[in-house]
Amino acid sequence: MYKRARLTDTVEVPPAELGDVSPRLVKRLLQNKLEGRMDEEVGSVVSVTEVHDIGEGTVLPNEPGVYYEAEFDAITFDPQMQEVVDGTVVEVVEFGAFIGIGPVDGLLHVSQISDEYLAFDAENQQLASNESNRTLGVDDAVRARIVTKSIDERNPRDSKIGLTAKQPGLGKHGWLQEDREQREEAAAGE
Repeated sequence: MYKRARLTDTVEVPPAELGDVSPRLVKRLLQNKLEGRMDEEVGSVVSVTEVHDIGEGTVLPNEPGVYYEAEFDAITFDPQMQEVVDGTVVEVVEFGAFIGIGPVDGLLHVSQISDEYLAFDAENQQLASNESNRTLGVDDAVRARIVTKSIDERNPRDSKIGLTAKQPGLGKHGWLQEDREQREEAAAGE
């Protein structure tokens, strides 16, 4: 879920830039420091949008810069347990598909895609069913639910988000449309 959050953090202003400690400079330094970083409390910082307050500078022994505490607004992405998300398949592997949801990827394990057996087709980079001829490949739009979440603040790329698409209303968007049309045809035939 995307959120707008008011945050506070400390930023180091290098000696060469001490002549102009402005909100613009602090915003740039905060963007370089925080954007793309994962935090257990706020999620992933997508963008620092506005600096509201810059505190008094603090000089630390043997450190060349001056440290300022700043209060600022940021756009964050914090995936919540059981949240239903829409995303796009960014990679298909033998054990499932990685789904891009916001600035992070979640794993939709092959066992959580469908009740049908899905075989990995390496040549076409897709998972395919022999029963219904349905396929799931790169760039397909998917609706899934977050079922596991493990955030690694030190190495954001090692964070893990597990997804499922086995409940009604979840799955590849094309499959959902096909199912809807079949239900409407069945209802019209009654």
